[in-house]
Amino acid sequence: MLYETSGRTEEVLGVNIEDLDFAGRRCPLKSKGARTKARRRGQAREDYVLETVYWDAGTARLLPRLLKGRTRGPVFVTHRKPGPGKVVSPRDVCPDTGFARLSYGQARALLDEHTAVRGPGTGWDLHEYRHSSLTHLGEQGASLLMLMAKSRHKKPENVRRYFKPSPDAIAELTSLLAPGDSRR
Repeated sequence: MLYETSGRTEEVLGVNIEDLDFAGRRCPLKSKGARTKARRRGQAREDYVLETVYWDAGTARLLPRLLKGRTRGPVFVTHRKPGPGKVVSPRDVCPDTGFARLSYGQARALLDEHTAVRGPGTGWDLHEYRHSSLTHLGEQGASLLMLMAKSRHKKPENVRRYFKPSPDAIAELTSLLAPGDSRR
């Protein structure tokens, strides 16, 4: 889901099942630096302008396996209930299983555990999914504006640091300059 949405890990981990639009393959989420809606009388302080992330077939296939029949609560949960001394918001606990929402640290540790090749700390990083997603979209010809829309960045210079084309992509681009190329 991180790869296909190009989302930030904290944002994706904060999604609840009831927010998912399975048919449209999208969900609204509170993004980093989300601004609050204009407050009216009686409106809670937690009302934010939500942004939408989109995913494709890979995430659509995996979500039902991850949810295991759950219909409400956090999408990503731990494998156990919070301890007796742990204070957890009701929003961060699955009402059906009692399991707590997966934290960034737990997600990072799980990913490292399952991808490490030379011992702890050598596995993948959660943020690499965002980098890879934007790099692959850029290599496929997505414009800077589309990359900004997908990643929900406000400034072009922030997107540029994510886009690191491979040597093969640069070689293919260079081949467009070849003499006699009909694409010129």
